[in-house]
Amino acid sequence: MTRKIAVVTDNGERISPHFGRARYYKIFTVEGDQIVAEELRPRSSAGDENPSPGEHHRHGQGHGHGRHNHQRMLAEIADCQVLIAGGMGGPAYATAQAAGLEIVLAGGPIRPAVEAYLRGELTTDPRRLHQH
Repeated sequence: MTRKIAVVTDNGERISPHFGRARYYKIFTVEGDQIVAEELRPRSSAGDENPSPGEHHRHGQGHGHGRHNHQRMLAEIADCQVLIAGGMGGPAYATAQAAGLEIVLAGGPIRPAVEAYLRGELTTDPRRLHQH
């Protein structure tokens, strides 16, 4: 069975600390428990949640933030079944769950995290779910 795992990242190496602000998705194609391909996809919607330098980002405060933006961000990974992020707001989490994604909130280097996930050793850290 082939499946795809999306990981949010800013540099292709480490898991981004926040789903909505990440610049890229690193996509792993997996067959069985083996990674057979990987790609780095620029996120066309990443700028929607990026605050200006020095500006504190707050959900729902004049940034055009909402369910529609989350759905658009998730449309870019519609071919994936798993999403790994370093952190995520409650509304984005709910939208991703409703889209059928398995969500794992974890940090660190990407490749070891994906390999741990494939071994069944990567678990969600509930403290990484941002409540706004």
